[in-house]
Amino acid sequence: MAVGVWTWVIWPRFGLAIYRDDRSFDGGTPTSFLWVHALLIAASLTIGTVVGVLGVRAWRAARGSGVPQNRPGPAAPKNGR
Repeated sequence: MAVGVWTWVIWPRFGLAIYRDDRSFDGGTPTSFLWVHALLIAASLTIGTVVGVLGVRAWRAARGSGVPQNRPGPAAPKNGR
């Protein structure tokens, strides 16, 4: 979950910095510098969102299972059944 939050805190701010960079536009036309960074930011936000959602789902599943996280489950019978 922390990765998802971190991603959404950092990357939009970085995107704004890239947008304001002098290398981002040439006479009002977006440059490859801007497009490459926009693609990297979009990919990072997508990955961060997926990881964050998976983290929330895992946390909810662990909370709802009623099984403590740091304890082993029931032992298997010794006779193999």
